[in-house]
Amino acid sequence: MTVPVPATDNGWRTIPNLISLLRLLCVPVFVWLVLGADRPLIAGVLLAVLGATDWVDGWIARRYDQGSAIGKVLDPVADRILLIAGAVVLLVDGTVPRWVGVLVLAREALISLATLVLALAGARRIDVLWVGKAGTLALMFALPGFLLLSVADGAAHAVLWGGTWCFTIGGLLLSYWAAVQYVPAARSALRPRELAEDGVAVENAGGHA
Repeated sequence: MTVPVPATDNGWRTIPNLISLLRLLCVPVFVWLVLGADRPLIAGVLLAVLGATDWVDGWIARRYDQGSAIGKVLDPVADRILLIAGAVVLLVDGTVPRWVGVLVLAREALISLATLVLALAGARRIDVLWVGKAGTLALMFALPGFLLLSVADGAAHAVLWGGTWCFTIGGLLLSYWAAVQYVPAARSALRPRELAEDGVAVENAGGHA
């Protein structure tokens, strides 16, 4: 399932784009809270909120027809920067298990490299897959979970531990599955537009046979 294409392009002056910009502006704040101020609780809550707002701006764009071409680029870029910044900072801080941080960064590096290669090859832009967005959201809750685990104790620690690892495993599985799903989408994006449209027409005809 892909993100719906907006019926109209509202330019860059939209509420969803403003939310995406605010999310990006909060990245340095998050870094400072973890590495400078040593405030894991506040940093964890902030990162969780930033992850949740990704779905808020998407809902606003669909509900109030505020989709835009720049928003379809800005939103996933904000997701990627937040996820990379979170993984790197928590690896440096030692809060997240190393293998988790490495898997998150490896996947993001792979997708970023593939995006760059496709752009240089002149491929058409690929819509973000729902499964990829779900994986990103899960990881955006998993990473702050590790921060909160460092300050929680007792029953709260036990509940957080279970929830954090559920989000971690689920997020990694969904993220890597999305990466696999992007392979055929990338092949289609590299085809001449006429051939890609013919292929879609044939596929649709076969599906209704």
